[in-house]
Amino acid sequence: MTMRLTWAQPEDLVPHEIVQSRAEGKNEQALRNIEARWTQAGGQLEPPVSGAGPVPATQSVRLLARELLTELDALPPASHEHEPNEFEQILALAPSARPTAVPDVASSEFRTRVAGAWLGRAAGCLLGKPVEKIPRTGIEAIARATGNWPLDGYFTAVGLPQEIAHKWPWNRRSAPTSLVENIVCMPEDDDMNFPILGLAVVAEYGHDFTTEDIATAWLNNLPGGRVFTAERAAYRNILDARSAPETATHLNPFREWIGALIRGDVFGWVNPGQVRHAARQAWTDARLSHTRNGIYGEMWAAAAASAAVSVPVSSPQPHDIFDSIEHVLELSLSVIPQDSQMAQAVRFGARVGREEADLAAGLDRIHAQYGHLHWVHTLNNAAAGAFALTHSRGDYQKAITAAVAAGWDTDSIGATVGGIVGGLLGSENLPHKWVAPLNGQVVTSIPGGSPRRFDDLISQTIAHAARHHETGEHA
Repeated sequence: MTMRLTWAQPEDLVPHEIVQSRAEGKNEQALRNIEARWTQAGGQLEPPVSGAGPVPATQSVRLLARELLTELDALPPASHEHEPNEFEQILALAPSARPTAVPDVASSEFRTRVAGAWLGRAAGCLLGKPVEKIPRTGIEAIARATGNWPLDGYFTAVGLPQEIAHKWPWNRRSAPTSLVENIVCMPEDDDMNFPILGLAVVAEYGHDFTTEDIATAWLNNLPGGRVFTAERAAYRNILDARSAPETATHLNPFREWIGALIRGDVFGWVNPGQVRHAARQAWTDARLSHTRNGIYGEMWAAAAASAAVSVPVSSPQPHDIFDSIEHVLELSLSVIPQDSQMAQAVRFGARVGREEADLAAGLDRIHAQYGHLHWVHTLNNAAAGAFALTHSRGDYQKAITAAVAAGWDTDSIGATVGGIVGGLLGSENLPHKWVAPLNGQVVTSIPGGSPRRFDDLISQTIAHAARHHETGEHA
């Protein structure tokens, strides 16, 4: 039997790399020639949705795929002066924003805000886990069939008609642990592994960690089978003794996908109110596996997380935090190039959220603009996340359910949105029905014991924030 590897087989990477190369403005005639050679040999141009095509490639097709990937890698991208990869150049193109104060990290309020961010992230992730990869039409069909539309709680298979279950199958890995009838804690997920690993990196290397430190941490702590898309490509490149930024570019068509964005939250939480420090750490992390808008995705998420646990909130009631959400979005955009596609996606999503009170109408507009992108891309998911934030008006349930209802990388963007709104509201103001099933624990594949207690992760986060504040250590 031949093992089918996702996000790694040369024949599966070719169509994804053609899409990415075209997005980067590589020579169109060269791309068409490569497409012709690929299809004449029997290769498929439609990128596999789940990372591996349905039919194993012959040896000759695989050999051609390796040859074409080398040629695609060698094609120079167009100049993107408004979307640089280097940190100082990125900041030079970013807009200004109203600052926010650094909070008292020893205060009970800060602990509540950090707890809200961790728990809010987990619950948003958990809601999206079983429907990851299912399009929005399928998510709505499942929810309606089980009396859960508009989304009012975690998904369930109880009462789900067989024909709908067959048409829209649950995420295979997640359904056994992520439906309301079988949730016992926050189950293992890469969206939770990465913030836990981020804490370990800061603990071991300090706030001035390097990209090489991140690579070492991956090898020491992450099983290769628990990283995906760009991270899997970068992992292979690390083992091939390549250095950053080549780890992000060599045979990695996923370099502008969402994988980096999901890694940024913890760098914001340990740099409260210091969005540029948070963004610097996020950039250091992201450049291992991503370029351009993929990097900006993590910088945006880190800045948003930093702001979410520090921006003043007049009252911890949902209807009172909308202005705070707007401030978070303003600060999050202050660390990425204002003319970048990432910034445009965030601004577009946020604007639609302000303008559309109706969820379906808002999502229709988001999908009309970004529906052509792969479900794991950064831009469509960032637009959906920004939409969920403004559409929610500060209501936690409305925020995470809107993010998940968009139907792309549901667990990832649900986690990001949940962490932002949770950080603003604080743990004491998160709805019991979303937080209680977590039972205060998260399963992880990171070494050091599993499950982990959220209380311990919260305490560690605060300790690292205090260390930065007291020592003047900077990113």
